[in-house]
Amino acid sequence: MPLFFRKRKPSDEARKRLEYQMCLAKEAGADDILDISKCELSEIPFGAFATCKVLQKKVLIVHTNVLTSLLPKSCSLLSLATIKVLDLHDNQLTALPDDIGQLTALQVLNMERNQLTYLPRSIGNLIQLQTLNVKDNRLKELPDTLGELRSLRTLDISENEIQRLPRMLAHVRTLETLSLDALSMVYPPQEVCGAGTEAIQQFLCKESGLEYYPPSQYLLPVLEQDGAENSLDSPDGPTDRLCREEEEWQNRFSDYEKRKEQKMLEKLEFERRLELGQREHAQLLQQSNSQKDEILQTVKEEQSRLEQGLSEHQRFLDAERRRLQEQLKQTEQNISNRIQKLLQENQRQKKSSEILKSLENERIRMEQLMSITQEETENLRRREIASAMQQMLTESCKSRLIQMAYESQRQNLVQQACSSMADMDERFQQILSWQQMDQNKAISQILQESAMQKAAFEALQVKKDLMHRQIRKQIKLIETELLQLTQLELKRKSLDTEALQEMISEQRWALSSLLQQLLKEKTQREEELREILTELEAQSETKQENYWLIQYQRLLNQKPLSLKLQEEGLERPLVALLVELSAEHYLPIFAHHRLSLAMLSRMGPADLAKVGVSEAGLQHEILRRAQELLDAARAQPELLKPPEGGVLPTAPEELPEAVRPSAPPAELLEVQTSECVVCLEREAQMIFLNCGHVCCCQPCSQPLHTCPLCRQDITQRLRIYHSS
Repeated sequence: MPLFFRKRKPSDEARKRLEYQMCLAKEAGADDILDISKCELSEIPFGAFATCKVLQKKVLIVHTNVLTSLLPKSCSLLSLATIKVLDLHDNQLTALPDDIGQLTALQVLNMERNQLTYLPRSIGNLIQLQTLNVKDNRLKELPDTLGELRSLRTLDISENEIQRLPRMLAHVRTLETLSLDALSMVYPPQEVCGAGTEAIQQFLCKESGLEYYPPSQYLLPVLEQDGAENSLDSPDGPTDRLCREEEEWQNRFSDYEKRKEQKMLEKLEFERRLELGQREHAQLLQQSNSQKDEILQTVKEEQSRLEQGLSEHQRFLDAERRRLQEQLKQTEQNISNRIQKLLQENQRQKKSSEILKSLENERIRMEQLMSITQEETENLRRREIASAMQQMLTESCKSRLIQMAYESQRQNLVQQACSSMADMDERFQQILSWQQMDQNKAISQILQESAMQKAAFEALQVKKDLMHRQIRKQIKLIETELLQLTQLELKRKSLDTEALQEMISEQRWALSSLLQQLLKEKTQREEELREILTELEAQSETKQENYWLIQYQRLLNQKPLSLKLQEEGLERPLVALLVELSAEHYLPIFAHHRLSLAMLSRMGPADLAKVGVSEAGLQHEILRRAQELLDAARAQPELLKPPEGGVLPTAPEELPEAVRPSAPPAELLEVQTSECVVCLEREAQMIFLNCGHVCCCQPCSQPLHTCPLCRQDITQRLRIYHSS
């Protein structure tokens, strides 16, 4: 499409029609109609707006034109404020002005067969609009403001692309005729649209929650009333008034038709007069053409006379030119003869001058040769110098290139070395981190193992300690004695034997004091063992890390003190015999059973097998060699003496007589347990000190402060465990 194009000019007939209609509208006594239809207008002329504004026209008919815009530049819709009927069908309008709502007096708007794509929202301000025809356009939807047209009676939206009606259309209670394409409608449904205007209005009222009333119950505004708005809630008007209005409209329409016929007659008369004027104009043109032909004939005659005079003058000029040419030829011949003579003289002079010229040329040639030789030598020298300089330049360039290549190679090597060093540093750091992690793990594992070894060593040392074991045995013995004494005391109470009761109480007091003393010794021994452990731990910090493992292994490999004492108590010849027979691993067995040479002389192989010596040959050899040693010892008794400075096995120190526990009679040893004197359900498990009674279980002993049997204060509670 071109950017610039000329407006299509209307034809002469259309222009004459426009002029005639404009003149007709301005005549005195003309009606309120301005009809400029079929004038091939691309825009409404400014004069039409001025005419409507000044003469207050009420009907503007502009159909069957090529309008693309309703408002030209520098025009306003307020000029059409009095228009009630606006007919714009059969044009090319694509849109209505956004301020179309300013035409408040408009009652009929016909936009049929245009190219409208939408209706402006201000169309809802046309409160007196009764007929709206937008048939055969390109509308896709209707604005909601159509619901504000309270006087609308006829609406034609057929042959468009509309598929939905606005719900606000239900507020138009005066709508009598609604034309649409029912098959293309989506809302309301097709069956509702096909049922007619009343069904559509009922559907929209139902959707909007309104009650439907037929249009006949609402009063419509009269077309002639300007600016009056109909009330929505007014009662229904009489039908005779509507009939009168229709009659008035029919009368007005018939008057309009009559005036139109009269105007047509006047138009025909005007056209007849115009045709007569055109004929007169044609006659005048014919007369002017004949006069023009006569003038042209006279001009041609004058031109022929002038041409004859010019030809005669031309002949005279040609004769004069020929005469002058002959004179020129003669003078040229004379001049040529004189020139030939001069040339001959010049030739004679040339011969003499040629010799001089040849000599001069020879001299010049010799000088040129000399200059050429000098120039050649200089050129050769220059070429040699240039070649030498060029060679030096090439060598310097080569050396520079070699140096640059060396520098780049050295730079690459340095970069590679730096990158490799960085990679090696990263790997080294990674290896160091891994080593640090392994070291931390090893340290934590060693610390855990050392703690476990320390605990194991402590437990094993406590277990292996002889004194601690003796104290525990004595404590256990005293606990059983106290339990039995308590049971005996309870039985004696039932028998009322006071003398024996006093003796039992004395023994109980002695046993309880002994138990307290043993408990103190036990705690002291445990403290001593802890001190030994702390000293060993201090030594282990300065020595190797696996100190506790070594101590634990040494303690495991160490023989018990009692077994060591027993082995040291064996006869020296018997020990030497076992070592000689490579049976030193049987020393613990012989020491445990306290075997001697005398006992071996009375034993047989079966007895040794029972003891633990399983090899048959070794059994016979031991018995044979023992008999030989015994025979030799009888001859020399000093062989059986124990070694000097040897440590003989000793029994544990006996307790003093005053505190030695005495076992109860045999008939009382059968009673091992007793029941709690408080709950009479559970076994007695607690020893009360200082009295030494065993009469309560653990739960019942917690709230007690005095012994239930002797009523003495409880200073300490000890739990005893019965062996099953």
